[in-house]
Amino acid sequence: MTDRKDRAESVESMEQLAVVWRAMVLDRDPDADVRDLPGIAVRWADCRFPFWNCVTLTEADADTALVEERLGQAADIMRAKRHPGFLWLFEDLLDDEVRAGVRTAAEEAGLEYAFPGTGMAGDLLPVPEPSHPDLTFVRVTTEEDLRAYADLNSRAYGFPLEDGRDGLLGSVLWKNQVHAYLGLRDGVPVACAGTVEAEGRLFVVLVATSPDWQRRGYGEAVTRKALYEGARATGLTRATLHATAAGAPVYPRIGFKPNSPIHFYTLKQ
Repeated sequence: MTDRKDRAESVESMEQLAVVWRAMVLDRDPDADVRDLPGIAVRWADCRFPFWNCVTLTEADADTALVEERLGQAADIMRAKRHPGFLWLFEDLLDDEVRAGVRTAAEEAGLEYAFPGTGMAGDLLPVPEPSHPDLTFVRVTTEEDLRAYADLNSRAYGFPLEDGRDGLLGSVLWKNQVHAYLGLRDGVPVACAGTVEAEGRLFVVLVATSPDWQRRGYGEAVTRKALYEGARATGLTRATLHATAAGAPVYPRIGFKPNSPIHFYTLKQ
């Protein structure tokens, strides 16, 4: 069973997604589908960058019948869209019985499992000013910087370059409110990370390292830089993030602690 503290952090993780993705999606398209329905948060830019197309279940301890209903509703929302995206499912919001059968219920709703993730948080700020012998850090302030940031994410997550660019190019938010940094090796962007203020926390968003330069500590270093600068600007002491399986081993070294496993689902093809 999930204890009360773990449940609170799992709810926090889900709510941070809803808050941050509202800002990201509306930045991408002021007319985007941003709705808080009973038990479902919709944050859907309907652009080519699939991370900006998101639905998530928001109720804690819903019974099996209600979760099955919500999964069906989420799938219907996703089917009505032009571009694909993800259902984010925070496992620790579910009780043990529901959790045991949720993948089958998702499949019956027309969804298929895509990949795992992990919510993380920590009262870890401020962090020391970071350095890495191979890297210099540059804040994202121009379209050229933003294109490099988008391309790093596309390469790291296996998306076409145009998908990442469709999500980020032209953004005012990313060039002004997000503390987004590139890590440059010999002048070439090889890693990136951003932080953004979200309801009294600093949220880490879109960390990526070029596949050619992984396992050198570059992702950790640029994440530390984004956290350092974000905390210095805001004075916040708590940080949250959602990690992929590849990134999950990195963040505890900075001070993050895992909370809810996250399961990503797409529509069946």
